Formats: sequence, C-alpha cells, structure tokens
Amino acid sequence: MSQVTFIAFDGSKMLIYAAAGLSLMENAVANGIDGIEAQCGGNAYCGTCRVIPVGEWAVRLGTRGDVEEGLLSSLDEGNALVRLSCQITVSEALDGLVVRLPESQS
Repeated sequence: MSQVTFIAFDGSKMLIYAAAGLSLMENAVANGIDGIEAQCGGNAYCGTCRVIPVGEWAVRLGTRGDVEEGLLSSLDEGNALVRLSCQITVSEALDGLVVRLPESQS
C-alpha cells in the first residue's frame, strides 16, 4: 500500500492508502475522493480524473503517454503538469505521492 494525499482546490486534504497495481483513479474512487468522477471508467477520454502532482512528484511520475497527452491538450487545461489519474499505476515507488485537484473538479 502506498500513502497518497489528495488536496482539493479549497486546500482540504484527503489521505488514502492506495493498492499497488491499480490506477490512482481506481484507488481514488474506491476511497471516495470527491472530485475524481472518472466518468469514462479509466479509458482516458473524459478528463474527469485530472490531478496535478505537487513538487518533485511532477518529475517522478514521468511524462504523459500519447493518449493522455492527446486528451489533455484538447482540454486546454493551461497547466503542463496536469495528469490523468487513470493513467498512473500505483506502485511502492509512489508512497507519499501528493496531488492537487483542479478547480474544475471541485
């Protein structure tokens, strides 16, 4: 299990213990994180599971994949750090991950 902190747009924090092998989105939904709607069920075409990695996590998560890049570019989020949580697989290496939720998901 990896500890993950979600920070809502209003600054409130929600801590979960995420299961390895599942996506960050799946873990967020299973733990009732408000703001992660995941309307498409993790198929990377709705953009309702966006997160913004905080600090060093922006680099540690690596770059967006092609599908993720295509969707996020079309949404014109205006923040190059935004990621789709459905495209981030939780592993032990993500223990301590901190992400913010964009205003549009509050």
